[in-house]
Amino acid sequence: MTGALTVGFAIADPALAQKSGGILRTYNSSNPPSASIVEEATIATAMGFSAIFNNLLIFDQSKPRNGLDTIVPELAESWAWDDTRTRFTVKLRRDVKWHDGKAFTAADVQCTWHKILRKHPDELRGNPRGVWWSNLQEVTLNGDFEATFVLGRPQASFPALLASNLSPVYPCHVPAKDMRRRPIGTGPFKFVSFDSNQSIKLAKNTDYWKPGRPYLDGIEMSIVANRSTRVLAFVAKEFDLTFVADITVPLIADVEARAPAATCQLAPTGVSTNLLVNHKRPPFDSEMLRKAMALALDRQGMIDILSTGKAKLAGAMMADPEGRWGMPEEMVLSLPNYGTDQAVLRAEARKIMESLGYGSGKRLKVKVSTRDFQNFRDPAVLLVDKLNQIYFDAELEIIESSVWYGRLVRQDYAVALNLSGSGVDDPDVTLMEGYACNSDRNYTKYCNPRVEKLLEDQSQEGDVAKRKQIVWGIEKILAQDVARPIIFHNRTATCWHPHVKGHVLHQNSIYNNWRFESVWLDR
Repeated sequence: MTGALTVGFAIADPALAQKSGGILRTYNSSNPPSASIVEEATIATAMGFSAIFNNLLIFDQSKPRNGLDTIVPELAESWAWDDTRTRFTVKLRRDVKWHDGKAFTAADVQCTWHKILRKHPDELRGNPRGVWWSNLQEVTLNGDFEATFVLGRPQASFPALLASNLSPVYPCHVPAKDMRRRPIGTGPFKFVSFDSNQSIKLAKNTDYWKPGRPYLDGIEMSIVANRSTRVLAFVAKEFDLTFVADITVPLIADVEARAPAATCQLAPTGVSTNLLVNHKRPPFDSEMLRKAMALALDRQGMIDILSTGKAKLAGAMMADPEGRWGMPEEMVLSLPNYGTDQAVLRAEARKIMESLGYGSGKRLKVKVSTRDFQNFRDPAVLLVDKLNQIYFDAELEIIESSVWYGRLVRQDYAVALNLSGSGVDDPDVTLMEGYACNSDRNYTKYCNPRVEKLLEDQSQEGDVAKRKQIVWGIEKILAQDVARPIIFHNRTATCWHPHVKGHVLHQNSIYNNWRFESVWLDR
């Protein structure tokens, strides 16, 4: 067995009459905490700034379903595994420059991952995906244009981790603090400005290493917190494209009625709505109390109200047909604390609460925290109602968007309604981020040694069918442990006017299609 499977060819453009020029006008529905994609966990940063950067590999922007079969080269011309499947070598392009004119080399690749691995003196302020790289031991160089990622064990998902828009290569010569406010990349667009709570502006990189790209002269993204305001502005054609997944199912008909020529594409978001309970805070250290809360969720009821039934019931992994790792529906319904008879589930929850000393005369007072972001607030309102039906005295606490994830990391909450986006539809991302003991995005600090072992087992398994069985076993344990109850996986729409061409909405992650280098305007 040679083990050297080399991939990497440029993809030919379809025969389209693309037009160059014009500014793409869109918006961001919240204020990004910073412009540093590596340091942030929010789509507000990813959609806002991904066009500045390149990855080593990337999910084909023209194909809607991300997977190992849709990965194409970007800064890497080719890649190969060794015989042990633990050394992943990339050969790099030699014609790439950073936006400040300096040459891109393998040193930048090593430097980026050394910062992520905490091996570089210029420390990152945040490292939300550090767990992605927990199997990565070192990045070695062979000259200026070849780098090898040295893994501790085989990991089939590794190319997919590199292909996410959340894995850009950073310039080694630019301090991390500068990347937060004035980022420099190698991508199709250059940074112009980032005015907090106002706008993000990018300009065409006229020296881009892909000849003829991008088509747009620039991108202007207004920051508009009020959904009604931004939807009305889109209908009035002040915006060409909505923020990703911003148009809920109930809003689609209204948008289409006001802008009948617009495309509003309903798709999964790769984002789960989930319940966080801080088990370090009494009385939530009671496993029985957390079980009662999970029984009270009324998942299907929330799905029906918020998405008119279009959202999906699932575990942590996205459901079929778009998701590649989700359990069959009958298996989902058999999970602990799931079920279709809400009256029975609610009665069981009340019985547990009564056994803990609560009832109509003694309610459990709690603040339910959530992010000041419409897709968070709507289900949080319903969660408060569901908890109050089982002897809680719950009230909603809205947290400013830019500080939300910092609050979660510090566990500065008792009960929270959160949305967790998956940068890649793969268990090494979704399950590792949410449930691995050492993950910065494991906001409840759940840690089960049995789950930890199974996470490693599935990651090493190269057979997809066998890997799925391990993943589904993990899902059952998580539901039993009430680790981070998944309420539903949402489906929402992104809309664009007919003069926007070349935009392909990805179906199993909202994070991975924001290069904008193939988008053009036909005005």
